[in-house]
Amino acid sequence: MASKQCHVMMFPWLAFGHMIPSLEFSKRLAAKGVRISFVSTPRNIQRLPSVPSDLANQIKLVEIHLPPVDGLPQNCEATVDLQQSEIQYLKKACDHLQQTFEKLLQEDLPDYVLFDFVQCWIPETAAKFGVPSAYLSAFSASSLAFIGPPNELKSSSQRAKPEDFTVAPEWFPFPSLISHRPDQAAMIFRNLNFPDESGLSSGQRFATTLEGCDFVAVRSCREFEGDYLNLLEELYQKPVLSIGILPPILAANKFSHPNFSSIFKWLDKQEKKSVVFVGFGTEYKMPIKEVQELALGIELSQLPYIWILRKTEGVDSSDMLPNGFLARTSNHGMVCFGWAPQCEILAHPAIGGCLFHSGWGSVIETLSFGHPQILMPMVADQGLVAKLLVEKGIGYEVKRNENGSFCLDAVAMSLRRVMLEQEGRRLRSEAAKMPTIFANQDLQDDYTSKFVELLSNYKIKKHSISAKSS
Repeated sequence: MASKQCHVMMFPWLAFGHMIPSLEFSKRLAAKGVRISFVSTPRNIQRLPSVPSDLANQIKLVEIHLPPVDGLPQNCEATVDLQQSEIQYLKKACDHLQQTFEKLLQEDLPDYVLFDFVQCWIPETAAKFGVPSAYLSAFSASSLAFIGPPNELKSSSQRAKPEDFTVAPEWFPFPSLISHRPDQAAMIFRNLNFPDESGLSSGQRFATTLEGCDFVAVRSCREFEGDYLNLLEELYQKPVLSIGILPPILAANKFSHPNFSSIFKWLDKQEKKSVVFVGFGTEYKMPIKEVQELALGIELSQLPYIWILRKTEGVDSSDMLPNGFLARTSNHGMVCFGWAPQCEILAHPAIGGCLFHSGWGSVIETLSFGHPQILMPMVADQGLVAKLLVEKGIGYEVKRNENGSFCLDAVAMSLRRVMLEQEGRRLRSEAAKMPTIFANQDLQDDYTSKFVELLSNYKIKKHSISAKSS
């Protein structure tokens, strides 16, 4: 008799930097025969990339409706819809989904639930039905290791003040640069230790998640973060599985996007590895003052550039940039307002480096093409990822002022150092080696295969998963 198909319910945090990799992992699991129920809100499901037709029978998109919460604007169902100060209300709304989620489990009981740290109530809910749960982390292993073990998250015994976040923690058994800038440390200290309007701090959510889940799955690989993955096992005292980095898969006609032909025609005219890609994602809402200082720094560098610039709501595109900037740089630069096919642009031979926010997902994309990194972390874990890239010798962080602001001279100097100067030669060389890990689909696919195998073993034998076999 054939064995029952494994069924995984996936419920990522309502941020596209979490939902997109979770959906990508879902597709990879589905391709290996795992049935997926992917849970999110109606509006987010509408905005997610479509599921390939050959996997449509394996992946079911399941809607869960957010309850109204005071402080959460109507129709705002993801962090990208909100100001930073409003995200706490989205967490509060998520906390009210316990009963609704329980009904989903009753209607189609999965073999496993893979969830995010914000939904820290899921392990207890899943356990009512005898369903194992796993925290699926969108963060790098080094960032998770910096955040620390559950007991530290509950007591802050070793990090009792913001300054303690500006150095590598004492539980790191090896030299490391992983730390926060002083201007960010106070915010991280507050987020981890003090409850927001939801009634919980991020530290409490992480601690509850890590204590309650059966195992942890991390978007990383041992070839890049082996020491940090091993450390996580010690910190958590439970299995930590690598799922691979989920690198982008480009179509064969990667430079023929019909709506953006002008971009690729312009890139075709540029010299190989001469152009800086500039992009700060969709989550961070860069103030106009920062946009203009950044623009002046790019102009001062005199380097060819292509800039994917998110539009600011209520502000005309022409008012976002300094007066005359577009005209002065028109012979060697291009600004694309709104969305553009980032991966396809990064794959073009003319791209030689990236100036960006160092979000983990974007790092994976850029290193898949071997681009050196000019780093300007803005929020959340981005500062930790930037330090990891500096530690690995493949990134250079733009110098900041004491309050976290930056000046155009630092931007220009960093760009020229990484792209042109002798000082950046080793960095360019080391970054060029990264596709052997980050673009190696066979290597990364092997992580998915091992994960599926481990799920089957866990399900059949009912014993702890050996993280060493990942």
